[in-house]
Amino acid sequence: MRQLALSSRLMYTRPLPISRLMGALADRAQLNTMQYGKRPYGVGFLVIGTDDTGPHLYEFNPTGNCFEYYAMSIGARNQSAKTYLESHFTEFTEADLDHLILHGIRALRETLPQNKQLDQASVTVAYVGPGADADPHSSSLREGQKFTVLEGDKLATWFERLGPSERQRAAAAAAEASAAAATENASSSADNAAASTDNASSASAPDQNTQASSDNTDNQPRPMDEN
Repeated sequence: MRQLALSSRLMYTRPLPISRLMGALADRAQLNTMQYGKRPYGVGFLVIGTDDTGPHLYEFNPTGNCFEYYAMSIGARNQSAKTYLESHFTEFTEADLDHLILHGIRALRETLPQNKQLDQASVTVAYVGPGADADPHSSSLREGQKFTVLEGDKLATWFERLGPSERQRAAAAAAEASAAAATENASSSADNAAASTDNASSASAPDQNTQASSDNTDNQPRPMDEN
């Protein structure tokens, strides 16, 4: 990739478009899957870059397939990160660099087992923006647009703003719903118990009336004996 990019700059005095670079790499990888005695490439990777058409993100795999994405993840447990990215990718077009880095770290955190925490020592962030393909010695290249790598203490600002993970939010929501259901069930049980007590009181009232009627009958005068 470096050789292709350098050749384009030396021969045509301009940087090689990202799409053409990835196309050339995909063609070379695909040939290795067709020719006898050739060994396919044994690695897949993500490529970020920028050219006259804007920023790009490509996924390359050893079969020679190469696709462009708004967001993508590869590697072990990558589906958890993909789920996060798919849920938030509509925000990316309007997000600034600060929020894009935050989304990237959050997506990476989703791939960890529940008993592990993401720390700064295990994370490296790289970014590049429009204007990075200009002459590196030119003063017109704005700071922050060239290819930059952040790691270690430089990531402290974003780690302080991570907040709860998607799994933690889901667990908290489930616990809240369970507590609300338990409270509602307890309230219903109490209402039913109160209703049962009222019914029992009503059922005892006829017994009292019957006793009162019996007493009244005893108090009535009896007819005199004709004899």
